[in-house]
Amino acid sequence: MRTAFHRTGRANLTKFMHQDIPALYRHLTGLTTHRFNLQDPNDYAAFLALVQHHGYPTPLLDWTLSPFIAAYFAFRSPTLRTMPPDARVRIFVFDGYLWNETYERAPALSPGFLHATVLEPLALNNPRVLPQQGFSLVTNVDDLEWYIPSMEKDGRKFLTAIDIPVAERPRVLRELELMGINAGSLFPGLDGACNQMKERFFEL
Repeated sequence: MRTAFHRTGRANLTKFMHQDIPALYRHLTGLTTHRFNLQDPNDYAAFLALVQHHGYPTPLLDWTLSPFIAAYFAFRSPTLRTMPPDARVRIFVFDGYLWNETYERAPALSPGFLHATVLEPLALNNPRVLPQQGFSLVTNVDDLEWYIPSMEKDGRKFLTAIDIPVAERPRVLRELELMGINAGSLFPGLDGACNQMKERFFEL
C-alpha cells in the first residue's frame, strides 16, 4: 500500500513541491477552467487530487467512502482474468475518523515527522471525486501498510484487510453494474462511457 509517488523511486518531496508542482501548474493552466492558487491550501490540495486522477504521481493515496466502489476498483483490472482462481484481491478498510481523533494533521506535505493526513480535497475541475465518494491520505511514508498498523495502540484498530477470491470477479462486477457502479458512473465523460460498454461486452 504505497502512493504512486513513492512507487516511482524518485520520492523526493522537496523536489516535488518546489520543482514538479510549479512546472506542472504552468503546463496545465491552459487546460483547466479553474485558476488554481497554489498559495491557498484548499486549491493546492484540489490541484494535487486533480493531477492524481489524471495519472500524475502524487503523495496522495485515494480512498472511497463506499465499500462497493472499493470493490469495483479492486476487481476492475482485466488482467485478473489471467490469474489463478485461488488468487485474491485485497480491499483495505481504513478508519479515517478514528485516525483523525488520535493523531495530529500535518500542516504541510513534508513536516519533520512521519505522517498520514486525511484529506478531503475540493472537487475543483475534477468531476470524478464526487461519484467516487473520494478522499485521500497525503503522506511522506513509503510503506503505509507497515506504518498505519505500527501506530495502533490501546486497542485502536485503524486498518483492516479483506481478501476476496479473483474467481468472484464476474459476479462482483455484474452485481456492481446492477447498482450503477461502473466506469461510466465513476469516470464521467467519453472515456468512462466507452469503458463501461467495454466492460459490459468484453470483460464480464
